[in-house]
Amino acid sequence: MRNPTTTTLGYALFATRWLQAPLYFGLVAAQGVYVYKFFKELWTLILMCVSGHASETYVMLAVLKLVDVVMIANLLIMVIVGGYETFVSRIGLQGHRDQPEWLSHVNSNVLKVKLATAIVGISSVHLLQMFVDVHHTSRHALLWGTVIHMAFIFSAAILAYMSGPMAAHGDRGHAERPQAAPGRETPPRAERDHGDQRHGKPEEEGTAAMPAVPRQPGPDAEDRIRAAGFPARKLLEDFDQQHPRGFDRETAARLGKAEFVAARRNVVLVGPPGTGKTHLAIGFGVRACQAGHRVLFATAAEWAARLSDARAAGRLDAELAALDEYPLLIVDEVGYTPFDAATAGLFFRLVAHRYERASLIVTGDRPPGRWDEVFGASAPALVDRLAHHADVVRLDGDSYRTRRATSAWAD
Repeated sequence: MRNPTTTTLGYALFATRWLQAPLYFGLVAAQGVYVYKFFKELWTLILMCVSGHASETYVMLAVLKLVDVVMIANLLIMVIVGGYETFVSRIGLQGHRDQPEWLSHVNSNVLKVKLATAIVGISSVHLLQMFVDVHHTSRHALLWGTVIHMAFIFSAAILAYMSGPMAAHGDRGHAERPQAAPGRETPPRAERDHGDQRHGKPEEEGTAAMPAVPRQPGPDAEDRIRAAGFPARKLLEDFDQQHPRGFDRETAARLGKAEFVAARRNVVLVGPPGTGKTHLAIGFGVRACQAGHRVLFATAAEWAARLSDARAAGRLDAELAALDEYPLLIVDEVGYTPFDAATAGLFFRLVAHRYERASLIVTGDRPPGRWDEVFGASAPALVDRLAHHADVVRLDGDSYRTRRATSAWAD
């Protein structure tokens, strides 16, 4: 039992974070000062060039000064937006077309490293200015400018080195936390899928928190979304939550944060055709892309064809390994077509390969308990591994497509 007094004190203490909000708005005013300074310097440079009084060295120094102002302004933006998001409150930019890619996985660790590298960049510009204007810079100033710059580089390298183990420790903590809850277990390291087929239904976005899997350098969120092979771009915000008669909105909202990808959990969406399973699956996939994860979407029939081709070419193991590059695979329309024993065995290989290593989203028209109708003898072992670390969302209701068509016919 929680102590009500302790809880109230905790909430009150937590609310004091809003005292920092005016500080960030103060930095916004400082950003305005730098905008004024930038255009003042730019105007002076233009006048000097037009009047013919600008030497090559003067132009170079003036441009470096402009670059310096811009880099400091960038540093301010990172502190304002990233700091507010980390220490005060969520800004809620998920789905915004201009959301910075780094903001989707910002935390205090990432912020410190980005600030350190920004400071090193600013210091580099200052040092370059000294060397460009070397005839008017004393040796003493050059020496100390170089020493201070090297100190910045050294401290940034130390901070980046220390942030690795700290981030890994934090990710392990996030991944293990769900196991403490009754009935919830968290799978280990995630593997990824590969594939680019398209057939399926529309779904919505899902947000992701910091993944336990280290992020790999790659394309930005929009590139990941395009590469995922979604049949259409569907967002969670566009999902009609009132249409399904039975729908666990709380679980869907939690899955929309895409933390299940970091925890290597699976998602099974079950319901009759037209109730929005594919829409939700795509929505979760889009959110995962925005959180920095690579995603691959295909229908069950397309996955069957892909795996069968790989087996026929003698490279099934290599194909499964290639899919490790994707933390999330989406298998749509399970149950619409029964599979023969050999194909069912391929699906078992896929699920077993990713078990407790990476996430799957599976949509189907029947609950996993009836998957023997689709996968035959392979179903019990396949369901055992898929459902062990899974959230099952059931959708009940009439087909959204049929409802709209019936309404049109009635008109």
